[in-house]
Amino acid sequence: MTDDLERRVRQVQSRVAVRTWGYRQRHHAKGVWMRLRRTLADAQSVYLIPDSEAKRLLAEGFRPEAVGRELEPPKVILFAPAERVVRITGAREIPVRLDVALLEAPALVLVRFPE
Repeated sequence: MTDDLERRVRQVQSRVAVRTWGYRQRHHAKGVWMRLRRTLADAQSVYLIPDSEAKRLLAEGFRPEAVGRELEPPKVILFAPAERVVRITGAREIPVRLDVALLEAPALVLVRFPE
């Protein structure tokens, strides 16, 4: 086998291994990524908040989204009105997308689109 052909075989094997890993991850997730995307689809904006503020919102009666508990590590994901989010000290707005900032955050508060 020529060097060029061996290189192409390694590239194909590498792509197959990555694709297989991705399929396995989605299968083990049991739909959590779809549920997280669905939750984010309802959000006009997303804010990172400190754990203390998340506990305060929970004490005020805001209900956590179930998908947050399904992630590893678990996260507190809440919907709150924009008027309430403005009063949260330390809240930092991030883009509404699955990225590192969202996945690393221990607590998130989301604002729904106006009806």
